[in-house]
Amino acid sequence: MSPLTWAVAAVVTDGSGRLLLCRRSEGARRWGLPGGRPRHDESPADAAVRAVRAETGWAVDLVDLVGLYRVTDPDASPPPAGRCGGRPDVLVHVFRAAPAGVEPLSEPVAGCLVQWWHPEGLPGALTPTTRAAVADALAGRSGVLRRTTVADGSTAEPADGPRTPPGQRASGPVDSGKR
Repeated sequence: MSPLTWAVAAVVTDGSGRLLLCRRSEGARRWGLPGGRPRHDESPADAAVRAVRAETGWAVDLVDLVGLYRVTDPDASPPPAGRCGGRPDVLVHVFRAAPAGVEPLSEPVAGCLVQWWHPEGLPGALTPTTRAAVADALAGRSGVLRRTTVADGSTAEPADGPRTPPGQRASGPVDSGKR
């Protein structure tokens, strides 16, 4: 069993249905939901509000919990007895949220590109959790429990059947507004 770490994220949609996504300059360069890790004294909801604002500059109001998404790495080899090793599994609390204002309150964190995207024009390079959570949020689902994998980008479907994200291939971002 690998170690487990906690994270929070939000599917932020504006009044026209656009989604707020972030891409960090390091790593796999995939687009993901804004979020981060909770501090030891924070609830997941408080952590999501703080992390979204810190990462993107946008203050948000949470609407509800889309679900819990466990990110696993099936290719990770177990560490030797008594040692931690490899990438931990991550349990992400994903919330549905809306911007609390018409403009961001601050600049995004350095190294984070923030853009608004129409659901039918999402970028192809999404993290597996982002792809699954966006599909669930746009379909109006709440309380989803899902496992995603980092190795191949596939997702294990929830008990009530497969999910297909609305829309098709990416056509590019929309105007991201003030940054």
